[in-house]
Amino acid sequence: MLSSLINKYNVAGPRYTSYPTVPYWNQDTFSLKKWKNSLKKSFKESNSTEGISLYIHLPFCESLCTFCGCNKRITKQHSVETPYISAVLKEWYLYLELFDEKPIIKELHLGGGTPTFFSPENLKHLINGILKPAVLAKKYEFSFEGHPNNTTKEHLQALYDVGFRRVSYGVQDYNETVQKAINRIQPFDNVKRATELAREIGYSSVGHDIIFGLPYQSIEHVKETILKTKALLPDRLAFYSYAHVPWIKGNGQRGYNDSDLPTAELKRKQYELGKQLLAEVGYKEIGMDHFALPTDALCKSFLNSKLHRNFMGYTASKTQAMIGLGVSSISDSWYGFSQNVKGIEAYYNLLNHNTLPVYRGHILNNEDLIIRKHILNLMCQFKTSWTKDKLYFKEIPDILIRLKEMEEDGLLNIYSNSIEVTTKGRPFVRNICMAFDLLLQRKQPNAELFSMTV
Repeated sequence: MLSSLINKYNVAGPRYTSYPTVPYWNQDTFSLKKWKNSLKKSFKESNSTEGISLYIHLPFCESLCTFCGCNKRITKQHSVETPYISAVLKEWYLYLELFDEKPIIKELHLGGGTPTFFSPENLKHLINGILKPAVLAKKYEFSFEGHPNNTTKEHLQALYDVGFRRVSYGVQDYNETVQKAINRIQPFDNVKRATELAREIGYSSVGHDIIFGLPYQSIEHVKETILKTKALLPDRLAFYSYAHVPWIKGNGQRGYNDSDLPTAELKRKQYELGKQLLAEVGYKEIGMDHFALPTDALCKSFLNSKLHRNFMGYTASKTQAMIGLGVSSISDSWYGFSQNVKGIEAYYNLLNHNTLPVYRGHILNNEDLIIRKHILNLMCQFKTSWTKDKLYFKEIPDILIRLKEMEEDGLLNIYSNSIEVTTKGRPFVRNICMAFDLLLQRKQPNAELFSMTV
């Protein structure tokens, strides 16, 4: 039965870190002025009650991991650190000019690239520069992505000293054959060392990222990786499907062929085995492809229906405004999205002219805002309703028709004014969200845009 569902629903689809998804952003109705106005509106509405989130993209890596679809710059020249930090701080101060009061920072995340490419001193300088003109929320959360091979005690201590209490390490897989294929040679001892160092220093949440569906990866490889992960017992886990998108220019997914990847059915078996092994030691499934121990804030947030999802992934709390700094970063005002230029030289050039380095975006209309809420509900709570918050819209009956077959397959339950995803349907939540995605329904892509849903 599982294999037939996989074959039926394994289609290309968005991961829904936003709605509308990036390929459907309307450039014709977007402008830098409109983006600034949407952010000023959001900031005024929410800064004093929620605070804001910051995402800072640090793109440099010393070597290329060939599974990675992120924006990065490969270099061993660490002289790039100082000018990049100066540029990020310049961008931050340009944003500050839009606001009438000091921003209250609730969340801050360093992503990459490899944030620990930067020296501990430079990372501390960056964060101090960000915090100087701001105020910290009472319950703030700072987190960063660490590479187990180069995250030192000095990195962890320096970031701890400026407020970081959460770190996530990219593990991917412990098998040497798989590691060679994705150019990520990373012994278990390195992950163990980095995990234990974080705990010794006082980090309250240590996460691991594990990927299934990688080239040459077998069911035994996933079992071995999960068993080693259980020995370290990270507080939270991202256990997600490899997104094979080699058509995206410059993402580096090469060195293996499509035929080297596990089949969709094998990928699902890898996930189900991993999920079973994690449940045995107390991990709870949180949203899509995420797991956490009951003591972790992410689990508590899910159980209290406060889980949120944005371009940083799942977060334990919501802020209406999220500002992305650095090349390729995406910002979200709730009423609009904007994305920075992807090239470092273009980024520097715009900032040198005192211009925010935005090159595209989308201003949400009323329909977008309603559907966004439904998709967030499904991704974060596995259910949605149109009985309150004016979430009914005229296409609901058509959506329910599209979902009827999924109900017959046991993936969800349809009620008079709501739907709820079943446990069986959770692996297919992206497919369920696609039924609500009116932009996707109106204009199916004629080119490869998204990874497969299974």
